[in-house]
Amino acid sequence: MRTVRTFVVVPSLPEKLQPLKEIAYNIWWCWDHEGLDLFRRLDNDLWEQTGHNPVAMLGKISQDRLEAVLQDDGFLAHLDRVVKKLDSYMRSPSWYDSIDIAKQPGKIAYFSAEFGLHESLPIYSGGLGILAGDHLKSASDLGLPLVGVGLLYRQGYFQQYLNADGWQQESYPENDFYNLAINLMLREDGRPIRFHVNIGGKNVVVQIWKTQVGRVTLYLLDTNLRCNRIDDRQITAQLYGGDSDMRIRQEILLGIGGLTALHTLEIQPTVCHMNEGHAAFLSLERIRRAMQDENLSFEEAKEATISGNVFTTHTPVPAGHDVFSAEAMQKYFSGFVGSIGISMTDLLTLGRINPNDTSEPFSMTNLALRFSCQRNGVSQLHGEVSRRLCRQVWPEVPIDEVPITSITNGIHVRSWISREMSELFDRYLGPGWSTRPSNTAIFTRIETIPDEELWRTHERRRERLVAFARRRLKSQLQRRGASPNEIATAEEVLDPEALTIGFARRFATYKRGTLLFRDFKRLKKIICDKDRPVQIIFAGKAHPRDTEGKQLIRKIVHLARDEDLRRRIVFLENYDINLARYLVQGVDVWLNTPQRGMEASGTSGMKVLANGGINMSILDGWWCEGYATDTGWAIGQGEIYEDTEYQDEVESHAIYDLLEKDVIPQFYNRSSDRLPRHWVQMMKNSMSKLSSHFSTSRMVSEYAQTFYLPAAALYENFNANKMEKAKSVAQWKSSMRDRWSEVSIGTVDIVTKGDQQVGGKLDVRSKINLGNIDPSEVMVELYYGPVDVDGNISSAEAVPMAHVGASNEDEQIFTGSIPCRRSGLCGFTVRIIPYHPDLVNMYDTGLIRWEKTETDTQKTKPILTETV
Repeated sequence: MRTVRTFVVVPSLPEKLQPLKEIAYNIWWCWDHEGLDLFRRLDNDLWEQTGHNPVAMLGKISQDRLEAVLQDDGFLAHLDRVVKKLDSYMRSPSWYDSIDIAKQPGKIAYFSAEFGLHESLPIYSGGLGILAGDHLKSASDLGLPLVGVGLLYRQGYFQQYLNADGWQQESYPENDFYNLAINLMLREDGRPIRFHVNIGGKNVVVQIWKTQVGRVTLYLLDTNLRCNRIDDRQITAQLYGGDSDMRIRQEILLGIGGLTALHTLEIQPTVCHMNEGHAAFLSLERIRRAMQDENLSFEEAKEATISGNVFTTHTPVPAGHDVFSAEAMQKYFSGFVGSIGISMTDLLTLGRINPNDTSEPFSMTNLALRFSCQRNGVSQLHGEVSRRLCRQVWPEVPIDEVPITSITNGIHVRSWISREMSELFDRYLGPGWSTRPSNTAIFTRIETIPDEELWRTHERRRERLVAFARRRLKSQLQRRGASPNEIATAEEVLDPEALTIGFARRFATYKRGTLLFRDFKRLKKIICDKDRPVQIIFAGKAHPRDTEGKQLIRKIVHLARDEDLRRRIVFLENYDINLARYLVQGVDVWLNTPQRGMEASGTSGMKVLANGGINMSILDGWWCEGYATDTGWAIGQGEIYEDTEYQDEVESHAIYDLLEKDVIPQFYNRSSDRLPRHWVQMMKNSMSKLSSHFSTSRMVSEYAQTFYLPAAALYENFNANKMEKAKSVAQWKSSMRDRWSEVSIGTVDIVTKGDQQVGGKLDVRSKINLGNIDPSEVMVELYYGPVDVDGNISSAEAVPMAHVGASNEDEQIFTGSIPCRRSGLCGFTVRIIPYHPDLVNMYDTGLIRWEKTETDTQKTKPILTETV
């Protein structure tokens, strides 16, 4: 029977317990141990049954239990403490309040396809979502005027379970929105706030939910409405589900619909941050709105809005960037292009490298790169990889100058640190570690923690991990229909005192989840040592369509069934935030084995830092910055191999060597008081040197200072005085493109003759043909540096040349000097770049002229100077 009318039933609480509802609907409780304990104390069994969901718990709790709680002075005092703590958090001055009010931006909107805030709100899949959730939490801690924008998935990402053969299966349970920590946005008359988004020529009705993340609000879009067609209701059904057609519809909803939602709520962001390319269509919607509201041309609106867009790429693998066919773009944007005054061909060009290649798909990453003023990778190495990967967007720009920088990821420390370690920090570090987690000086006090206390605290967490793993494994086996003997064995797996290694991540082939098993005989010998045992806990999901990833999981499960290993190796199903929390708080070593250059950052290893875990990883992502000989172990020295089979062979043996010669001896080398003193010192080194830096507190404040504040200032500047500067820059760029063909580099003369001395300078004079372009509209530079074996300039620098007048032939004369800082063979070339004081980036025009070489094939082939 179809439902005719609906109504909402909400938890009924006595007056004294009403604050429980306010706390439950603010995700703040998930990173406050006293807030978490409040709900556990209310009814621990129900807390576990509801998946740690306080809203569902309050809706199911018995009246008898509520009456008992009302008579419990201890509970009421606990409730009062948490209420005051939340109120203080929401009202207290923040880091952002210390910023000069004149420099503060307007609202910052952070767009992401997924947000991992807590296991009770399952709208995330993995690292990208967890990072987005931690970003919001730290933005709240710092007091940034930021809102999040995402999609509310009815089924979220899949739930994983393994069949008897170890093959991954997927299930998609429905999320009950009315029993989650979210609220439907309502108008004053009580009706839901709704708006339309045109997707493929159809008006899709969207409603908005919100969840409070401390001081930050996250808005989530939902199309599962009866008034929508069935296929449109499916847009917000699954995260990363469906085919390419579903993906483009979701990304239209996220980008265009997300911006429309904010305007519907009368929120007009100054800065829009695209967390990965999924939200890149928002840049087109910003342009459309600026054209409509201010009567601008496409190019003028582009200049007015691009200054307020920030883009973060997380994917170092070309296949990981979303692309759509020309047919798909035609299907979904044929009507939209008319509203922004460009043709479909023009639109496709914005997402292509080669505009003349009609077979090239439309790349969301290319669109985001072209329509943002700040772009970054998520580690220093990933910044380098991204510059190489995306260099074709700026084909004439040297790789080192491709305008993509990096801000290394972090984690929200308070969300991931154990209660026991948190209390230890309170005693020895003071309260500043939690309110200012990026303060390095505070974490140096870890050295004052007695070794005995630190080690015992960590041991308690390992014991809890082992107990949790046994319960989880037993539950898995029961669900799978295992024999009573197998189920009984689950209660004996793992040793609370053995060296415990954790490996948990998405099971993609490049992460090499089975690298540890390459020499199975040698691994067995390591693990099964009676005097120095080792155990490994695996967890992770493969994408539902990734057969190779599923094969890796199956292989681990089968190998773990070996009679000698079944108590030493376990695979725990359905990796989520709850499981991750137990792992990062309890393991001794966190293992990471990606192929170098394939891990953008990785944040799972950061989560063990404050908990006393030590990393052993390939030098990739964040570990290139975090590794030192006294903070953990590096697998290899950062080599990159062409032969992946050979690479696997070398690096697997490197792991075995580290385990046999360093890790295991150090863990089991105990002093007379049974403490592993050297191991504890490495724990302290890792905790004190790395915890503060690899935090989202540092990360988000870095985004604020280097991206958000400058972008907001640019945006305000370009939009002031009826878009005067936006119009001026757009007109100048158009004029420059028309005149650029007149530009050429004539003669280049070295004024300083003979050998150059270190500490001296090489004077250069050049004649430049500018046609109708004024010399003040260009920047002429000497691009110089050491010359490598292939005759190219490496480690290049650029110095400006000064305009000194015109020659008799109407050529413009520029002079400049190259400092001679080092000996050896050096070279230089001359280049010309358009210049305007209001350019967001020097390469924004896409125009550049290099001095022609003898072969005229490579811009950085230098004029060789004498040896310095």
